[in-house]
Amino acid sequence: MKKKYVRFWLFSLAAVLAASFYPLLMGVRVISDMLRDGTVLKENYPKYIIPYTPIAVAVILGVLLLPLFVKLMKRFAVLGSSSLSVSAFFGLELLFERKVVVTSTEAVATLADWQMFLCRYVPPEEYAGETVITVRTETAADLLIGEYNPAFKLHFYLISVVLILAILNCVYGFAQMIRTGDRHRNKALILQSVSAALFLGLCILACFTAFWRDGSILVSPLSASLMSAFFILLGVTVGLFLGSFLLNRGRTIGLWLPAAASAATTLVMYIGEMILLHGHLYRFGTGFFYDGLPTIVLAPVDLLVILGPGGITLLLMHFAGSSGNTPAKSSAAEP
Repeated sequence: MKKKYVRFWLFSLAAVLAASFYPLLMGVRVISDMLRDGTVLKENYPKYIIPYTPIAVAVILGVLLLPLFVKLMKRFAVLGSSSLSVSAFFGLELLFERKVVVTSTEAVATLADWQMFLCRYVPPEEYAGETVITVRTETAADLLIGEYNPAFKLHFYLISVVLILAILNCVYGFAQMIRTGDRHRNKALILQSVSAALFLGLCILACFTAFWRDGSILVSPLSASLMSAFFILLGVTVGLFLGSFLLNRGRTIGLWLPAAASAATTLVMYIGEMILLHGHLYRFGTGFFYDGLPTIVLAPVDLLVILGPGGITLLLMHFAGSSGNTPAKSSAAEP
C-alpha cells in the first residue's frame, strides 16, 4: 500500500510538472526580461502569463507537499494544501501584476493593465430604438489610463481558485483513497477529474483563441457554444468539488447544496463578464431567446446557462452517491 501511495504521488508530481512546462517557461521569460531590461516589450509578452503561471506554481507546491500535509493533517490535508496553494497563487499573481511592466509603442503599463487591454471589445450602442454594433477607435493608451474597471479580474481570480482547488482535490482525494482503502469518494473524484480536465482544456483553448470572438458583442454560433460550455463546466466543477465532501449527507446537503453552489458560481462569472463589458453581455444570437430581458441584462439563454450547471450537478451527485460508494465501516491500517 505504501509503495502504491508513493508511486501515485511521484506520478502526480511528474504529471503536474509536465503540464506546467509552458506556463513556467512563460514566467521565466518575463522575469528574465525584467531583470535584464526592466520591462517586457509587447512583442515578447506571452499572453495570459497571469493567471496561468501563478496557477502552475500553486498546484506544483500543493502536490509537492502532499506527503507532508497528509501526514500532519490526515483527512484535512486538502484543506491545508489548498489554503497554502491559493495563498501562493495570490502572492505571485499580485507580484506579477504590480512589478512586471509591458512596453508598447503607445503606452507603458503594468502587467495587470496590459492584460486588461487585451480583453478589449466593441460595445453596443442604441440607435433609433435598435441595438447596433459600433467600432471604437481607442488606442492602447486610452484603455490603459483606467477606462476598464479593474474588477474585471474577478474572472481570472475565480477561474484560478477553481482550477487549483479542483486539481488538488483530485490528487489528495485519490491519494487518501489509496492510503486508507476508503473508496466512498471514488465516483465523485472521477467525475471531478473529468470536469476539471475539460474545464482546463477550455481555459487553454480560450487563451490561444478567445473562442474566436471578433470583437463584436454578437458572437458566432461556435463562439457561443464554447462560451456556454465554459460557463457550465465552471459551475459543474465547483459543484462536484463541494459535493465530493458531502456524499451521503442527505438530499438537501448532499445534492441540493452542491447544485446551488454550481449555479451561483456561474452567476458570479456572468457578473464578472458584465463588469468587463460595462454592463453588457455577449449575445449568442438575435431574437427573444437571446435578447436581454426588461430591467435585467440576462437573456433567457443566459438564465438557462446559469441554471444548467445546477441541474447537471444534481444528476452527477445523485450518481456519485449511489450504491457502491458507502463509507468504509473501518479505516484500513496506516501505511
